Amino acid sequence: MEKRYETVFILTPVLSDEQAKEAAKKFTQLIKQKKAKVLHEEIWGLRKLAYPIQKKTTGFYFLIEFSTDSHSTTRELEISFQRDEKVLRYLVVKMEKHAIEYAEKRKSKFKSSSSLPSSKKKRTTSTKKIKEEGVE
Repeated sequence: MEKRYETVFILTPVLSDEQAKEAAKKFTQLIKQKKAKVLHEEIWGLRKLAYPIQKKTTGFYFLIEFSTDSHSTTRELEISFQRDEKVLRYLVVKMEKHAIEYAEKRKSKFKSSSSLPSSKKKRTTSTKKIKEEGVE
């Protein structure tokens, strides 16, 4: 029976966007090489860390959800995270049924928000418009 896993990892902020995506792609390919199925990927982007790690206060966050039969896949993924100097932190978690349900809801929300036209995605009002109306 296939078990579902979720991994979140943080890459160093010194990388460019392209380099960070390439590094994440490397881990996705490693999962696929081990005959595991990648179910979902999310790029959370550059975010502020809760506390400094290796004197860095920001990092590129990535999430990968996958399923596999063997525990060796997760072990090799963890070893790969440990060996890569671009990775600040990582966490691989086996998902239980409630986490799977939540992940399905998150995926549907993620897909629906990405399918909206760009004019509907962003609803922030510019400060210039607010000042013109006299509201501060």
